Amino acid sequence: MFLGLLAVILSSGLPWNLGAQTATQSGLTFDVSRGVAGATDNYWRRFALGFGASIMAHESAHILSAIAMGFHPHVGLDRGRPTIFSGIDSRKYPHKQFIFSAAGLTTQAAINEAILDIPHTGGGPMERGILAGGIATTLFYITIGRNGAVSDIAFMSRTSSLSKTQLSLIFGGVSAIQTLRISRNPKYRHFFVRPADGGLVFGLSY
Repeated sequence: MFLGLLAVILSSGLPWNLGAQTATQSGLTFDVSRGVAGATDNYWRRFALGFGASIMAHESAHILSAIAMGFHPHVGLDRGRPTIFSGIDSRKYPHKQFIFSAAGLTTQAAINEAILDIPHTGGGPMERGILAGGIATTLFYITIGRNGAVSDIAFMSRTSSLSKTQLSLIFGGVSAIQTLRISRNPKYRHFFVRPADGGLVFGLSY
């Protein structure tokens, strides 16, 4: 959860200046003593909407994949946490369970890839939120989230010949390539880290 929150902070639009009191980037200023100046509530709502839409796409893909294979997914609790259960007997249908478990991360990766590949002006806050949501979710699942009792990565490993490390490298590699593409695309300038007077600035600039 910490890594997920860290990813959100790094891609949330707050430029954190290290080693300097104030950083100014294209009209948005962050001062460690006063907070953000110039950011609108509408911008953050749209970014949060994009981030949430990416998470919803992940969960919806799980549900729709199970329904498409003729099963009845349901929402339950795992140690007090809301979880979508496939309704699939993984011992009897390991391949179908694999499809269910892989659907979420695969869908988010496909959405991010479409955003990066399809020609359009783009670069807006909702689009950035969607991209950040996909990358942050993958980062969570390939690190501390991969060993959970109902982890997508753990279930994919148990229902295939791939290890958790191999699966982490596959999904993490796709997200790493997408992150590199974002960092080199002028539409998403200042999405991650850039040099600034007196230090480095982490986050987004608008």
